[in-house]
Amino acid sequence: MKAGGPNVARDQLRAFIERVERLEEEKSTIADDIKSVYSEAKASGFDTKAMRKIVRLRGQDEQKLAEEEAILDSYKAALGMLPLFENDGDAA
Repeated sequence: MKAGGPNVARDQLRAFIERVERLEEEKSTIADDIKSVYSEAKASGFDTKAMRKIVRLRGQDEQKLAEEEAILDSYKAALGMLPLFENDGDAA
């Protein structure tokens, strides 16, 4: 057995655990800050549900987002929730 083997592993494990604990604490603080921003926006009259969706959309890859929107539009059209053609039959 190497000299100090178990102690080194124990110390390394403790260091990893402590790093994760610090990051979890930071994550909690950041989550609270985000919640505060949404509360402030809501108090100013903004729709926070829409804002959350926009934040999620802005964080996605552009190509993946375009594909997702195309699929969603085709499903909406198939269910009659989205017209296939603008002004279809309005001119008659």
